[in-house]
Formats: sequence, structure tokens, C-alpha cells
Amino acid sequence: MSTQITTEPLLRLTWTDPVTGAHGYLVVHTLVSGLATGGTRMRAGCTMSEVEDLARGMAAKTATFGLPVGGAKGGIDFDPKDPRATGVLERFCEAMRPWLDAHWVTAEDLGVPQHLIDEVFVRLGLQQSYHAAIRRSPDPERTLRRVHAGLHAPVPGGLLLGDVIGGYGVAQACLGAAATWGWQVGETTAAIQGIGTMGGAAAWYLHEAGLRVTAVADAAGTLHDPRGLDIPALLELRDSYGEVDRSRLPEGVRELPRNAVLAVDADILVPAAISYALTPDNSLDVPAKVIVEAANSATTPEAEAMLAARGIPVIPDFVANAGAAAWAWWLLLGQVGADPADSFLRLRTEMQAKVALLLAEWNNGQVPPRHTAMEFAQAQHREPVHAAESEPLLIP
Repeated sequence: MSTQITTEPLLRLTWTDPVTGAHGYLVVHTLVSGLATGGTRMRAGCTMSEVEDLARGMAAKTATFGLPVGGAKGGIDFDPKDPRATGVLERFCEAMRPWLDAHWVTAEDLGVPQHLIDEVFVRLGLQQSYHAAIRRSPDPERTLRRVHAGLHAPVPGGLLLGDVIGGYGVAQACLGAAATWGWQVGETTAAIQGIGTMGGAAAWYLHEAGLRVTAVADAAGTLHDPRGLDIPALLELRDSYGEVDRSRLPEGVRELPRNAVLAVDADILVPAAISYALTPDNSLDVPAKVIVEAANSATTPEAEAMLAARGIPVIPDFVANAGAAAWAWWLLLGQVGADPADSFLRLRTEMQAKVALLLAEWNNGQVPPRHTAMEFAQAQHREPVHAAESEPLLIP
């Protein structure tokens, strides 16, 4: 059986901003009942090829978690720190409005926080970035209220459920790996590359579980303490771009070069920053026993093969970081609500079960987790249907 969902996407669109000249891309890999889901990212250097890879990953992600939707992705080649970035995002969304109105359910991604894309949708009269799904409900206002309540439900640490659920899922993938191998949580260590929305929440929940996070990295470098970092204190020092104020570091924290996080002696490595972070050039420096991909396409195929040859499995992104996408659809479908405990229980149960399955195959025959996960996604995958076909009401 092939381990690919499909090779060719259903649709590729390229957009040029009439104001800045920036390029944006939409790739719809598959439609299921006329819908596809996937975030919108913004970074300088974003390419159509990158967005296509991410859309393919979203198709695998939705299939793996049995979600009634296909996979898509948006990307804009522009610096999110540029003061013109919000305008670029708004014009991109306006240009993609036919898809956003009826077929493409988008959300936050690298460089585009959820609150920003929601503000853009409000200005466009679409209310919320899940609009294409919400509009299918027999009672869109009720569904919109449930989505808002879930996204804005407070959780310990002063954060919101919608901001942390993806990182919580990554943390559960890490804890699932530790449990599979019988590691004691308090004796297990992790290094996390990137402490923005996804990596920061993963660090928080690993720390809360008692696992020692010994290294984190942001754009300015790696912060390391082999005894375990005070993650809540570090997260308090972040700015809006996920970078830590070095002038107020806790005592005992060493500053290392940015890429040193990959070579830190830790049991689990969580690349949670950029795509293609692990390459053939740096994979031999990795001493971790398992990689848990929090960033999309964090490991190149060549690097993953090299890691596997050294006995280091990679839990693929379309499993490990699927928590936010899966939870959004559970919320849309009314399967969870505004109580974080219900969402955490369901995601913890599903994520740890999937990681246990992947690592059982690895332990039994060194079958790469990506191969097992793709086989599972292929079995779950439904044939894509075209947007012109009937659009059933999926949401209560």
C-alpha cells in the first residue's frame, strides 16, 4: 500500500499584493464534503513548495484523526514583524475570500497569531477564521458562540485554551513516548527549539507534568540548564514574537548559540520553530532518543532516514502537532465545549494512544513512525469530493 495520501494537490493559487509586491499562496490538497482546513503562515522566504508540503501534511493530519475535512494551507512571503504585515494579511484574505467563505477553514500559523487573523476576518465581515465551517451550521450564531467560548476559555497560567491546545498535544506526544518506553517522567529530559505559541505551550505542560525541560531556543539563541529550566519564569519574559528578555534570565541559565539546542543532551528533542530544521548537515549532532515534531515538516526526509539508521525515531508532525486542528473540529462539531478539562482529556487519550501505536511498530521492527502513521491515515482517508458537489451540514 502506498504511504502517500495523494501526490498532486487539487489546487494551487498564487497571489501578488498590489501594495507591497509580496507573494502569497493557497494550496488545497484535498476537499472532503467541499471543505479543507489548514492555517495561514507568514514568513520572509515562504514558497509555494513549502505551502504545498504543508497542505499535504494537513491532509494526512485530518485523515489520521478521522476529521470530516480535507487539507489545505496558506502562506505569505513577508516579514511578520514589518509594520505593513497586517495590511498584507488582510489583502491576502480578501483575495482568497471565495475560498474562505465557502471551502477553506484557516487559523493561526507561523507569524500569524489567531487573534490577528480573527480581527482580519471581522473586518472582512466573516466573523471568525472557521467561517467556512460555521456557515454550514443550522444555527451559525450558536456555533460561533461555542467556538468563541472554547477559544477564549481560561486555563492555568493565565492563558487561553485556544492558544495552548496545540502545544498541550505536543506535550502529550512526548509523555506518550516516555510512557511507552517506561521512562520515569521526573528523570526524563527534553530540549525544545522554539518557544512561541506551540513550543511555549509544550514546554509549559511538560514542566507541569514534572519532566525536566533543560534547553529552549528562540531566535536569539539557546537557553540551557541541565538541572531543568524554570519554564513559567522564562515564558513570562517572552515578547510578542516568542523571544526571551536576556536581561532578566534566572540564575544558572547558560546562553548558547541558537542551533546548540539540537545537540543538547536530552532524551526528547522537540523542533517547534521552523520547517526543515533537521537536515543531513546537523542530524548527526542530535543525541536525543526520540524526535517529536511540533513544527510542520521539521525534519527533511534525508535527515529522518539518517536518524532512523542511528535508532532515533521521529514522531511526525501530522500526528504530534495535530492537536489544534483536531480540537478545532471537535469544537465545531460540538464534541467538546468550553470546559478545558474535557478537551485535555480527549486530546491526551487520543494522542498518547497514537504515539503508543507508532512506537510499538518501531520497537517491534524498526518501522519508521511516519510510515506507520501514513498507513493509518491512508486507511482512514476518504476520496476527495469537489466543491461543486453537495455540501452536507456537518455541524450541530
